[in-house]
Amino acid sequence: MKKIFIIVFVAVTTHLVGLAQNNAKFSPERFQEDMERYIIKEACLTQDEAHRFMSVYREMRSRQMAVFGQSRKIGRKKPAGEKECLYAIKQQDKLELELKKIQQTYHNKFLEILPAGKVFDVIRAEERFHRHSLKQWSGGKPRNKQ
Repeated sequence: MKKIFIIVFVAVTTHLVGLAQNNAKFSPERFQEDMERYIIKEACLTQDEAHRFMSVYREMRSRQMAVFGQSRKIGRKKPAGEKECLYAIKQQDKLELELKKIQQTYHNKFLEILPAGKVFDVIRAEERFHRHSLKQWSGGKPRNKQ
């Protein structure tokens, strides 16, 4: 489930960058607000829980986005030689491990704020939101494999 989360998160984040460049109507702030509302609703967070949780959640997202930015820089263009390709692969692996460490650290922080059942619901709600958003942006159609 965690691997799916990362894959969906990376796909949505990458897609958002493309939308932001191609569509002036996209607002990262609105996307964040919509996602937070969805998570609060789906995880049945009380107003107090939501208030305490969301500040920590935003902190996690900020750290994740910084790592995603580094990952995008590495993955934009295939390096010229074998040594450079090897270096890029190792860097991507390091960044993926860093993402998992961030996720683990913040899941533990979430568990200090919310019961485990609600943390589980938050994680699932975030995954569903990203999947739904990706499907909505693609018009519900499967993407070409080209």
